[in-house]
Amino acid sequence: MVGLAAGVVIYLMTVILPNVPKIDAVLDYQPKIPLRVYTADNHLIGEFGVERRDFVTIDKIPTRMKQALLAIEDAHFYQHQGIDWRGAARAVIANLREGFGAGGASTITMQVARNFFLSKEKVLSRKLTEIALAYRIEDALTKDQILELYMNQIFLGNRSYGFSSAARSYFGKSLDQLTLAETAMLAGLPQNPSRHNPIANPKRAQQRQHAVLKRLYELGQIGEPEYRQALAEPLRIRRTGQVFDTRADYVAELARQAVFAQFGEEAYERGIVVTTTILKAEQDAAYESVRRNVLDYDQRHGYRGPEARIELPQDPLEREEAIIDALQKRPQSDGLTPAVVLAASPQQVRVELLSGDEVRIEGAGLKFAARGLAANARENLRIAPGAVVRVTQRKEKDKDSWAIVQVPQVAAAFVAIDADTGAYHALVGGFDYNLQKFNHVTQAWRQPGSAIKPFVYAAGLDKGYSPGTRILDEPLDMPGENAGETWSPQNDDGVFDGPITMRYSLAHSKNVTTVRLIRALGVDYTHEYLGRFGFDLPRHPKNLTLALGTGAVTPLQMAGAYAAFANGGYRVKPYLIAQIRDGNGTILQENKPQQRQDSDRVIDARTAFVTDSMLRDVTRYGTGAASVKQLGRTDIAGKTGTTSDAIDGWFAGYGGRVVAVAWMGYDEPRSLGGREFGATLALPIWIDYMRAALAKVPPQEAQIEPEGVVRENDDWVFEEFVERPDLRAIDIDPGLDNPPVEVDPVTGEPLTPPPQPAAPAAPAAPATPQPPPPPPSTVF
Repeated sequence: MVGLAAGVVIYLMTVILPNVPKIDAVLDYQPKIPLRVYTADNHLIGEFGVERRDFVTIDKIPTRMKQALLAIEDAHFYQHQGIDWRGAARAVIANLREGFGAGGASTITMQVARNFFLSKEKVLSRKLTEIALAYRIEDALTKDQILELYMNQIFLGNRSYGFSSAARSYFGKSLDQLTLAETAMLAGLPQNPSRHNPIANPKRAQQRQHAVLKRLYELGQIGEPEYRQALAEPLRIRRTGQVFDTRADYVAELARQAVFAQFGEEAYERGIVVTTTILKAEQDAAYESVRRNVLDYDQRHGYRGPEARIELPQDPLEREEAIIDALQKRPQSDGLTPAVVLAASPQQVRVELLSGDEVRIEGAGLKFAARGLAANARENLRIAPGAVVRVTQRKEKDKDSWAIVQVPQVAAAFVAIDADTGAYHALVGGFDYNLQKFNHVTQAWRQPGSAIKPFVYAAGLDKGYSPGTRILDEPLDMPGENAGETWSPQNDDGVFDGPITMRYSLAHSKNVTTVRLIRALGVDYTHEYLGRFGFDLPRHPKNLTLALGTGAVTPLQMAGAYAAFANGGYRVKPYLIAQIRDGNGTILQENKPQQRQDSDRVIDARTAFVTDSMLRDVTRYGTGAASVKQLGRTDIAGKTGTTSDAIDGWFAGYGGRVVAVAWMGYDEPRSLGGREFGATLALPIWIDYMRAALAKVPPQEAQIEPEGVVRENDDWVFEEFVERPDLRAIDIDPGLDNPPVEVDPVTGEPLTPPPQPAAPAAPAAPATPQPPPPPPSTVF
């Protein structure tokens, strides 16, 4: 026996102790804290890292959480010196009886040693090393320091490290918000977090929870009423993954890319905190507006049929497995839940969800998909048992009901920035980040259609034309302009109004008059002028189709460009990140709004002022009039845009010092529909956002009249061009009596009919019948 003891001592001194690791990693603990992204008003919108972890100091961890953990893991933690020899004796007996590894008796200190330095291999040498490390740790740290390390480092399943992270992951709460039952559930996780957490195995998790509660009761740390109440409390486990304070996935990804480019892989471990310029209320409004209006468009264009079909086996277990397998393959989308049809008729559809719940859909909930329930439904539309569909829960008359819907195929984007600083207020890069990561705000190059026209008209102002300049709105044939063929641009409705003013032309988005304006300005001049606003000139044609917006822009480019009209003529550089801090709170980078410099000016203050006045008329009586009527504000300005065949729909504009751009279209370009325009596609998104964003912002005063503009014929003219009658008309024969049509400033309708020519002395020869104008090449 003495020889055995001597052998153990020699083994410890010569083999174990010389190889015991240094405990520097414990003394200088650097937890791997993920990258987190916040809004400007401190709402979490993104988290990136292999480990989800919140480091919480021991004094901030609730007493009940510490009690529950120690009760089940190490009740004598504050009494022993790293080794609980009574527990160890029980473990030795179990190991001798059942083989090494049958009993553990690891204290909190020993678990810290194992988690930081050792594997979980159950061999004697590792256990002895663990004991030696535990003593070293106890000598170097206080009990509270050891417990703090453990409670922040331990893996608790579902990618969660530490109890604070686990509380958010499983319950969506902070530690101080947990109930006793929830606290006990978390305290039971360390034994086997991967297999026994409440998501992976609810039954085993509940057994461990009950064991924790019983131990707390036996130790006298909770009374019997608390004990019974906690046992009976139903737990609501969050199964949908991490939920953030607002839906800003595209914003968070942009921030992640920027930080990763600067810090590499360290970005995911240093606890870096990114504060963006995004505002939660405005981001919420933008997200909800895009979702709602895309779904409205999708509903207008009909049901396309089930997403997939599966065979439903007769055997209940096989059927359940088939349903689960089919639904797990369908990506989740907020509010659009995948389901498998179990039974279907025109009166009722019964479906099963991934949760196993069955849902009945009746009445109005079947209206959208009625074609798929008809007896003569086409095969691709037919809703029958085995069909995989989408359903959504709605609130109707104080009760929940279900409806059949579908995932839209159309894409959309929205961005809002501060008109003066360029700081983002909101960004939605697509209908659903889970379905498509492509960010249409920054990456989608699309034709802007008539949304480009304000920049053409601004170019005209700088050349001496004025809002009162008359342009002939009559058919225009240009031989050789269409690849050698004659090009005849058309207005959106085929209607020509004769001589009209530039102001009226922009308000009603006239194509032919805009083409005539570019002809007068020169294509090269107009093309170069666009570059002032940040447009990528190689993406824009050097021909007259520039008037119709046949180039390519991103929604972000459009927002930055329109800001110059809103802020008096200055270029702004949109920026997203306000501040980057490390895990210690040290500021690594900070972006503050810059004071405007003369070098930032891209257009004359007069040009911005007069263009702004014209854009306000677009929303008062032109193609964007719905915006003023619905918002009830006088400081709204903007422009619709719809490209040929309604492939892209836009609205770009501003109000209350916020510039916003909305877009809708298909990723694989195709028509959005013969009755769809920028005013039906993008403007509703813009209005819904602005209604929320400007709710507490009083209407802004009109821009202050700058020096160098004067009134002539009740409109603005640059002072140096007052004596230039040659700039008062384009393509109008000066010998003709073509006075400008006076219009009501609110409705845009003529106040008096234009003068009629005198009747001829003799009947004129009958005019040659003219064919109807061809379909418009660009609509608005």
